[in-house]
Amino acid sequence: MSNNIQEMQNVKSLREVNIKDKRVLIRVDFNVPMDSELNISDDTRIREAIPTINYCIDNGAKSIILVSHLGRPQGRSNEFSLKHILKRLERLLAKDVVFVDNLENAQVTLNTLVDGSIVLLENIRFHEGEEKNNPELSQKLASLCDIYVNDAFGTAHRKHSSTYGIANFAKEKVAGLLLKKEIDSFAIALSNPLRPLLLIVGGSKVSSKLTLLKSILDVVDKIIIGGAMSNTFLQAVGYDMKNSLIEENLLEEARNILRNAKEKGVKIYLPVDVVSTDNLKEPKEIKISPAQDIQEGLMAVDIGPATVKLFNEVIRDCETIIWNGPLGVYENQKFSRGTFSISHTIADTYSYSVIGGGDTADAVDKAGNKDGMSFTSTGGGASLELLEGAVLPAFEVLDKRV
Repeated sequence: MSNNIQEMQNVKSLREVNIKDKRVLIRVDFNVPMDSELNISDDTRIREAIPTINYCIDNGAKSIILVSHLGRPQGRSNEFSLKHILKRLERLLAKDVVFVDNLENAQVTLNTLVDGSIVLLENIRFHEGEEKNNPELSQKLASLCDIYVNDAFGTAHRKHSSTYGIANFAKEKVAGLLLKKEIDSFAIALSNPLRPLLLIVGGSKVSSKLTLLKSILDVVDKIIIGGAMSNTFLQAVGYDMKNSLIEENLLEEARNILRNAKEKGVKIYLPVDVVSTDNLKEPKEIKISPAQDIQEGLMAVDIGPATVKLFNEVIRDCETIIWNGPLGVYENQKFSRGTFSISHTIADTYSYSVIGGGDTADAVDKAGNKDGMSFTSTGGGASLELLEGAVLPAFEVLDKRV
């Protein structure tokens, strides 16, 4: 794992190339959540891209072309148009941005603009070839620029035209400031960490974290398992989890992970008590009970107070903490206490803490602890694959330092 991280750290950075009077295309990640009225509910990913864009402005780029996806559109649709983020982007940059709704018109538009202009292309996933890594689309994108910059860590695990294929045609291809910050932050936690090193893993399914749990045993000292995925582990050690979400086909895998962890001297902590309910949306019963004594007809939806105390003691004893996945159904206020308490404790420590993207970052934000974490990743799937030990495709194709 350490060698793979060093390989990804060895990519050239935007700071290492001359961009003056060059056309710079930046693959950003503006895949932000929106409400039913198409208003941005969290602009973190846009904000994280601003330093790279400003660097290009300050260093005299001839033009700056921004490429991103938004959601999972099936063809063109107003719902997933990047025009909805244009005003927010302009406000954050304090500059006008030219919106181009058709890639075919991009080159013509660029030829008419004054030097230093910023262009935002329409959702790249409106093109069917994007997710298929279509060479023709990759070449069209590359033709718009002298330098390609990947600053979209959230898509770094995808082999798409704008994140992977474009590198076959770009003259220079380098990492943006955010992409470099992401890999360097994970390197601190994984390459030569202060120990003990703790992994906190949660979420709904063991299947989504199976590779992680297998590969991370050679790296970490301790693992906390919570969320619905802990139900499968508790069932595997002989508890009757009643109506809780269980992956029956992975019970033996769970036993193997527990067995391998013991052999490697990695201590795994599971919930000792749980909060359970009869219904997530309209609960009539909410009970706290030992994990092995859930009432008939109820399901575990959060860690209990004794588990919170146990997990918090483990957290305070560790120097490096990686957290990926909430420890309960935190979206429901009634079942958020466990996740939020763990978040508060991590934020209060002096440990180096890395928060995986997606739901974990959202939970930390809702708990009010975002500023208390050492680093919060912008990539859910990408951060997970990185923790699994993979070299992310986006890094594979960027120019390397000699």
